Amino acid sequence: MEERQVIVGEVADAFGVKGWVKIHSHTEPPANILRYTPWTLAGKDGTKEYNVVSGRTHGTFVVARLEGLDDRDQALKLRTSKIMVPKERFPPAEPGHYYWADLEGLRIINLEGADLGTVVDMMATGANDVIVARGERERLIPFVIGPFVKEIKLSEGTMLVDWDADF
Repeated sequence: MEERQVIVGEVADAFGVKGWVKIHSHTEPPANILRYTPWTLAGKDGTKEYNVVSGRTHGTFVVARLEGLDDRDQALKLRTSKIMVPKERFPPAEPGHYYWADLEGLRIINLEGADLGTVVDMMATGANDVIVARGERERLIPFVIGPFVKEIKLSEGTMLVDWDADF
């Protein structure tokens, strides 16, 4: 069975002149991205696996030195590359908590039985996370367990929500 790759960040730019890269991390906290080495980088020149030699937070970004990158020009070629790791490297989610990657692809059904589409993305906002659902149209549904998200059945591929089909 092929490992499912999850995007955990993106190379934003080169950092310095010795081959370091500046990373926009999707992990929480951002420095957790450094735990999931090696990374598979997917960019305009294809995919390649890199070991993280060292890294640290730098303001709102994470900076990292990757094995085999020795100068700024090499690092610049990786700009916009997606950083992927196998899903199996993540620890199991605690009960009642979910990885966004597990939610993507779930069918969303409201309390009246209407199919509201499929989870295509998740967004972080200041107040709460938001589900991006796409069916006959796109819907944004607050990811708030209890008031809006009533039940998640990963094994069945469904999410039950208290959300009007007309919203």
